[in-house]
Amino acid sequence: MSKRTRVYEFSAGYRWTHWIRFIMMFILVGTGFYLTYVFASPKPSGEPILFLHAEMRMWHQIAGFVLIAATIFKTYLFFFDRISKLERVSFWDFISPKAWIAQIKYYLFMGPHPHMRGAYNPLQFMAYLGLYAMVVLICLTGLILYVHVYHEGLGGFLYDYMRPIEAMMGGLANVRAIHHITMWGILIFTPIHIYLAIFSSLKGKEGSMDAVFSGYKYTKNDHH
Repeated sequence: MSKRTRVYEFSAGYRWTHWIRFIMMFILVGTGFYLTYVFASPKPSGEPILFLHAEMRMWHQIAGFVLIAATIFKTYLFFFDRISKLERVSFWDFISPKAWIAQIKYYLFMGPHPHMRGAYNPLQFMAYLGLYAMVVLICLTGLILYVHVYHEGLGGFLYDYMRPIEAMMGGLANVRAIHHITMWGILIFTPIHIYLAIFSSLKGKEGSMDAVFSGYKYTKNDHH
């Protein structure tokens, strides 16, 4: 049996932002569905205190701003964090035809687990780029919708910056549609991501699934 080396792949900052974003997306999807379809109502009361729609909107906005903050911090880590260098190095495998062919052969059970220079294989890197594009888009469209409801404070400050982006997207109705479509894109990505993470962890036996919890994965010494 080949010996394996313990490698610190993901920093604490990466792992925290990963799970914070996951939880916020879960909250955003649940509250977003309610705000769109209103699938539940509070028990009748004679007192004007059961503002369930307003409460859902509040949690939707809180989760949205936490998601924005976590995404900005994760972007900073990607470009400047020392430990995140492995993520940046993955770009060279992403643009390597040889790495693409080796990874596709591995997923089709036609070849061994390829050695990658960075944290991600080409398919993972492409998928994460797509996810980040969707997260940025859903945050931007969310802010556009936000400034049309709250005209003072942060909403008032962002209003003039969001309106040109709104115009580029074809107006407020299109912004709302893009917001919903992007949510579905994230929902489709999530189960595929979980499946491939488990597949890679079990078949590659490198602890790649564990790394998002502990930060460590295990690589074969004969890969180097």
